[in-house]
Amino acid sequence: MIQFIMHDWRQILWSAGGLGAAIGIGFLARAVVFWALQEVDRRKGSALGHSLVKHGQGPSRWIFPLLAVLCVLPGLPLAPRLMSALEHITGIGLIVAVSWLAILLVDVTADMLASRYRVDVADNLVARRIQTQFQMLHHIVVVLVSVVGLAIILMTIPAIRHIGMSLLASAGLASLVVGMAMKGTLANLIAGVQIAFAQPFRMGDAVVIQGEWGWIEEIGTMYVVVRIWDLRRLVIPLSYFLDNSFQNWTRTNAELLGHCFIYTDYTVPVDALRAELRRICEASPLWNRKVCVLQVSDCEQNTLQLRALMDARNSGEAWDLRCEVREKLVDFLQKNYPGSLPRYRGEFQGAAKDRALQGPEPALGANAGR
Repeated sequence: MIQFIMHDWRQILWSAGGLGAAIGIGFLARAVVFWALQEVDRRKGSALGHSLVKHGQGPSRWIFPLLAVLCVLPGLPLAPRLMSALEHITGIGLIVAVSWLAILLVDVTADMLASRYRVDVADNLVARRIQTQFQMLHHIVVVLVSVVGLAIILMTIPAIRHIGMSLLASAGLASLVVGMAMKGTLANLIAGVQIAFAQPFRMGDAVVIQGEWGWIEEIGTMYVVVRIWDLRRLVIPLSYFLDNSFQNWTRTNAELLGHCFIYTDYTVPVDALRAELRRICEASPLWNRKVCVLQVSDCEQNTLQLRALMDARNSGEAWDLRCEVREKLVDFLQKNYPGSLPRYRGEFQGAAKDRALQGPEPALGANAGR
């Protein structure tokens, strides 16, 4: 080896210089390309240019130099074995970088969809549907690109390629064994594809699952994360949604009817309370101005049950409106009709019977002291 280096040191030095120059030209080309993209983004504010600059920084550090090295390798005075090894290593690096770039191009597409279909607006049903579908497809594409990239790398190594060909004959049995071992994983993957297209729920939907109320925060390839109203996170496998029922409060739109119950005495003036409910709803910015109803929904032995029904634009505002109406109706009764609050009546019959047995009381008059 030392003799080889001493004998061909000029060729090795020339080759090293050529490789270094190629790498430098690759970095220079990358700098020029990203400078142009940043200028376009700064002048036009293009979402595409901004996303390319954001996501392309990492893989471009490898792609440009590797491409430059591949271009100059055929012209370098290297031994065939060394040339083959360098080409193989450079090719593997390029495959990894291109796979990385393909994944990040999916992220660029996600940014473009997010800028066009925004979920931070009032009417975001279409935006949430599209982003939910693309998020599931994004996970699938990442898995496929990773598998294909790894397969291509392994195919470039003859020994591993031969091993793979020898195992191909037992692929049927191996797939059966793997399928049985990964039954839960495959069920979740299939459920993810079904959910992406059938869409029983979307990103940001308000749902009630297992008695917990929250919003769909994240949809992964294996599970769904639900952000509970008290900021806890409920993690549920995707296959759960195909086998169990759940409530989706924003399936077609976010509007909801909210209600609250008030328990009063039988003497309550229902019409006055109904007028007060209308006044409360009209003064509240949470009311959606479609439904405002007060009805006697039930009666018990000592109380009346009154139900106030209102509509709101979404589940959060419906909850706040219910609390506001309940508080103000109780305050209205306390201030104006305190006798209409629930109360229990009783009669002391024992004292009345004693007085009846004693007879009438003697009259008190002028002769009472005789």
